[in-house]
This record gives sequence, structure tokens and C-alpha cells, in this order.
Amino acid sequence: MGRLIANLASEQGHEIVVTLKSHDTGRSAEDLADSLGGCDVAFDFSASTAVLRNVTACAIARIPLVEGTTGWNSQLDEVKNVVSQNDGALIYGANFSVGVQVFYRIAASAAELFQSLESYDAFIEEAHHKRKRDAPSGTALQLGEIVASHLGREVPVSSTRAGYIPGTHRVGFDSASDQIILEHTARGREGFAAGALLAAKWIVGRKGVYEFSEVFDEIIKA
Repeated sequence: MGRLIANLASEQGHEIVVTLKSHDTGRSAEDLADSLGGCDVAFDFSASTAVLRNVTACAIARIPLVEGTTGWNSQLDEVKNVVSQNDGALIYGANFSVGVQVFYRIAASAAELFQSLESYDAFIEEAHHKRKRDAPSGTALQLGEIVASHLGREVPVSSTRAGYIPGTHRVGFDSASDQIILEHTARGREGFAAGALLAAKWIVGRKGVYEFSEVFDEIIKA
């Protein structure tokens, strides 16, 4: 993701000021903050264990951050406190793909239609490449929350990790008579990079913590 974002940003005329790689994991937040001078915005698509440190570094440096790493939601309150205490800016999301954001809205509308049809059971399936660490994916968990909130009942989520699958998410509604499947299939990671750049352009000049899907409509209009 880092390479994709860097390539796309360069194609759009932006300058990559600094790139931090895996060997930087031992550095402190204060040390990383010193490396961010001259940046307008930063991106983090690393590991869940590094999110709090990276958020802290950007908050100290007063650099808005686009956080695309998943699997750290248990630290969300702490992350929000760090950003607030340093008057920083953060936009995070389980999935920065524009197509997935539209898919969230389709799934929500479908769940509302099935709300009064108790003969249908909803389910969510997701599949990713074998190196993806978190399961279920952040996208699947968010889909589950969206569908459950509009359906009015719990929705099971299942995961597959195999091969080189970029990412597939299905929302199904099953009954004794038939089955309806909604599916989003990523053909690569370029769509995630494009959405992250949209988020970056939007977050510059703002303060506070934002979840990508909650401000997606505003971002698209901008």
C-alpha cells in the first residue's frame, strides 16, 4: 500500500518527502515526529501494533494522518485522546476503497428491506490473501455492524485466508426459498490508494478524528 500510494501521489503531482520502513519500528514517537518536518499529511498502512506510536508521532508533529491499518480498534479511545491532546487531525477507516464505501450503503439499504422478513437469515463472508493478519477483516466487521444495525439482529461473519486474493466481501440473505448475494470484489489495491489520497486531501487543514465512511459523502462532494 505504501508503494501504491507513493506512486499514485507522484502521478498526481505530489512530492513524497519521507518514507519510513520496517526497520524504523524501534524508533520512538518523538524521534519519528522529528522526521516529519515539511510534510503536509502522512499515511500509515503498517501494523496494528505500531498504530498508537505512529498516531502519536504525527500528533506531536502536527501532521494530519490517514490511518489505513486495521486490527487496532481496541485502542480507539486512546488514539482519540492523543489526537485531541495535541490538537491533531486523523482520518481512519477499515477500507478506503470508493467502491467499498458505496457497497456499505447498498448493504445498508438491502438490510432495511429484509428487516421485517424474519424468514431470511443474513450472513457475511470475506476472503483475503494468506498474508493478511487480521480475520475477520476490518471491512467485514464494519459490514457486520452496518447490516446488523439496519436489520435489527446479529449477523455472522466468516473468513478465508488463502493465496493472493486482494479482497472479496459478500453479504447474503438466505431463506428456504432462495438466496440473495451482494458482492464486492477488489481487482487490486489501487482503489484503496486512490481513496486514501482523497482522504488526505480532505483532512489537510482540519482538526479532530474522523472515520472515513462517516465523512465519505462530504469527501466526494469536495
